[in-house]
Amino acid sequence: MSVALYEFPLCEKVRNYLRLEHLFARLHEAKSATTENQHLYFLEVLFNMLELLERLDLRTDFLRDIDGHERKLEHWSKHPDIDTEALENALQSLRSLSAEIKKNKKLGANLREEKFLSAIRQRFAIPGGVTSFDVPMLFCWLKQPEQVKQNNMSQWLTQLQLIETTMQTLMSFLREKGRFHETQGVNGYYQSSQVSSDEKLELVRVRCDNADGFYPVLSGSRNRFGIKFMQLNTETGTSTPVTQIVSFAIASC
Repeated sequence: MSVALYEFPLCEKVRNYLRLEHLFARLHEAKSATTENQHLYFLEVLFNMLELLERLDLRTDFLRDIDGHERKLEHWSKHPDIDTEALENALQSLRSLSAEIKKNKKLGANLREEKFLSAIRQRFAIPGGVTSFDVPMLFCWLKQPEQVKQNNMSQWLTQLQLIETTMQTLMSFLREKGRFHETQGVNGYYQSSQVSSDEKLELVRVRCDNADGFYPVLSGSRNRFGIKFMQLNTETGTSTPVTQIVSFAIASC
């Protein structure tokens, strides 16, 4: 079975977290590369990351989310059956992240000020703009020993470590709020039940068999949503609604 997992953010904050998560995954994969073109890909993804960070107020979102999780954990600590050790570890992790973030007024600012990266970044916005005659500085770096390039890339990623760790922690907390359960979409459609105003959803996760070329499309809000399954047609470049029963698993977080 070819199982695919789709995640649909229901607010801008989680949408940004998922984009960051996607970029970090690509960065780590590209870092292990050994060819010049793959190193160029690493830099291209890194500059996409920096561009996204410049548009976001991550510090505010991070601190707000951490504070919310702390309050929930402190509330759960009063439950007689709670795993005290696990709860304390989670609280300590959140408090440590909060303290580090408060020390950094602008997350990722040091990396944005790296002189080498600043000197070559603009060329990556130009199609084909990173040739040896366009950016001889970059071409020289690409010809450096592999260990030199790996050390540079590790250093750049280290400056993003706090962002990555915080984002991973918060997404882990969010995903753990929802447990997958099996359900069906009649005529390819699934309608969620109404969610109370004090527990608005932030993420919907859909796990389904991808072998038949079906994919879900979500519409709605943080209180109520619907999922429509579509049939992929790569030849025409269009998709048509599925009209049969579709079995899948869903988790609302």
